[in-house]
Amino acid sequence: MSSLQALCSGLPLRPLPENRGRQAGVPHAPVRTPGLSLAEKQLALRNALRYFPADVQELLAPEFAQELQLYGHIYMYRFCPDIEMRAYPVEQYPCQTKAAAAIMHMIMNNLDPAVAQFPQELVTYGGNGQVFSNWAQFWLTMFYLSKMTEEQTLVMYSGHPLGLFPSSCSAPRLVITNGMVIPNYSSRMEYEKLFALGVTMYGQMTAGSYCYIGPQGIVHGTVLTVLNAARRYLGIEDLAGKVFVTSGLGGMSGAQAKAAVIVGCIGVIAEVDKAALEKRHKQGWLMEVTDSLDRCIQRLREARKRKEVLSLGYHGNVVALWERLVHELDTTGECLVDLGSDQTSCHNPFNGGYYPVQLSFTEAQSLMASNPAVFKDLVQESLRRQVSAINRLAKEKFFFWDYGNAFLLEAQRAGADVEKKGAGRTEFRYPSYVQHIMGDIFSQGFGPFRWVCTSGDPQDLAVTDELATSVLEEAIANGVKASVKLQYMDNIRWIREAARHRLVVGSQARILYSDQKGRVAIAVAINQAIACRRIKAPVVLSRDHHDVSGTDSPFRETSNIYDGSAFCADMAVQNFVGDACRGATWVALHNGGGVGWGEVINGGFGLVLDGTPEAEQRARLMLSWDVSNGVARRCWSGNQKAYEIICQTMQENSSLVVTLPHQVEDERVLQQALQL
Repeated sequence: MSSLQALCSGLPLRPLPENRGRQAGVPHAPVRTPGLSLAEKQLALRNALRYFPADVQELLAPEFAQELQLYGHIYMYRFCPDIEMRAYPVEQYPCQTKAAAAIMHMIMNNLDPAVAQFPQELVTYGGNGQVFSNWAQFWLTMFYLSKMTEEQTLVMYSGHPLGLFPSSCSAPRLVITNGMVIPNYSSRMEYEKLFALGVTMYGQMTAGSYCYIGPQGIVHGTVLTVLNAARRYLGIEDLAGKVFVTSGLGGMSGAQAKAAVIVGCIGVIAEVDKAALEKRHKQGWLMEVTDSLDRCIQRLREARKRKEVLSLGYHGNVVALWERLVHELDTTGECLVDLGSDQTSCHNPFNGGYYPVQLSFTEAQSLMASNPAVFKDLVQESLRRQVSAINRLAKEKFFFWDYGNAFLLEAQRAGADVEKKGAGRTEFRYPSYVQHIMGDIFSQGFGPFRWVCTSGDPQDLAVTDELATSVLEEAIANGVKASVKLQYMDNIRWIREAARHRLVVGSQARILYSDQKGRVAIAVAINQAIACRRIKAPVVLSRDHHDVSGTDSPFRETSNIYDGSAFCADMAVQNFVGDACRGATWVALHNGGGVGWGEVINGGFGLVLDGTPEAEQRARLMLSWDVSNGVARRCWSGNQKAYEIICQTMQENSSLVVTLPHQVEDERVLQQALQL
């Protein structure tokens, strides 16, 4: 078993580690079919071998070529470390800076088998959200981090550590870019080739920026989404006896079962991969499991009648579940579902993100590799069937929303009936959850703020929970708008439920949706607690890139921006650069995210709090910008809630000066002008 010291000593070459190949009994990424020519295969092999000196290339070349042939990518399984992969307490890492040790802590958490979806393929979540492209990159990155000083910055090119470069103490210690492909070549087909060549990768959002905290992150988002969906669509606060049907228990989607229990409804989640379903069941995130549709419907009826809180995993295809619900409606007149969505990795529908109902899981995996064209046809037919069933149920008092996974976008491309007459390019028959449920929350500056206690001590996390709760309670006591108070109250409830439900998987982390004031106040409180040793080690602040200003995504985060700029990526790029200028410990900019390659640009950050006054100042500057950038952009696009927030912020901070938009109050001005 390797040690952390060995892990930081560079590529193990003399002797080479034993080639144990793919590990049996653990989930593996689907086989990729990049369709490389012979010349491109030679280039992929050359690109992989350049990490290694000439005296080992003859040995490594055949096995790398075999990996490319068998799996469509060179992962370098031989170099998968022989160590328990997890987030070790920060003081155990052999580093020269606290920042570097904290980054190592976060990287290893992303690859922890309890956290990662396909750990041997370096995939954290989403089917293809890579931490690195291959294991050589992992080893070199750990080596560089162990040597880094406070006057160096490590530069990462799509998983490849370019090297340590001179910088300053105030500069980021790490700058990451993933998938920054020239726009005209940012297509799925090009991506598959470029990834196979080893020159770019899909970092998802928090996978390739080392900020994933396990499914807890989306548990909270799902809790807030379902709560606010019930308020908007059903007009209720109490979800007892209400049924939420969805799909996916693999990566982030694994959060849905726990979220259903926390909000007090009946959650029925379909999952085709038995390993993913059993993983959530063993973790205690899923209460019951069945592979029988008859039993699923029977159990659903029982729970509905008793108003029982239940998370039920159906081992099968969600299309079959939706069609069975239609059958029950047509034969009994009873609509058994109130709310519905989908969390398959539909941004990646033809390479394991969505499985067609016509095939078993094993059959689908085989066909995906052997005949991609036929597999694509079956996926698109399956999407049409799923939408048809949802459309039938939606004629009753049932409400469906797109959960930002490109489901409706891919359904539209498949020819499904999702059109909305007279709508813009970002609108469909059913809304994105940003448009109807979370958009107003983002406009007020609320988003998925999070932190990680690098000591690995649950007691440190308990202290941060207490601090965050106190900050929010104090803010309410001092008086806030009713809409802000509602969000603060939801988050106080969340923190208490999160501790009770033991949501930590991997690192000792917490998430809550907070606005700019809340984030800064919580960061300051945590930093002060570190300074007085109430918290034993540094705390990493971060967020999902899916936030107020981190992401330009016309079919998700910016789907409620209607001034025509939803397809412009200025906000995410400015977020990345602005965070770097204001003290972030590391920053990341990605092409691709929850809705797919070429569909989104997103920026993220990590900020290490170490108890120093400098850390507090960085937190104040950076967190303020990280939120206000997005609120100001939404204000300029005509969002009234964002307009109110930015005006209030300018009154409180004379350093903030934003150009405010003027509205066209008389539509006749436009009509008369266009008649000319």
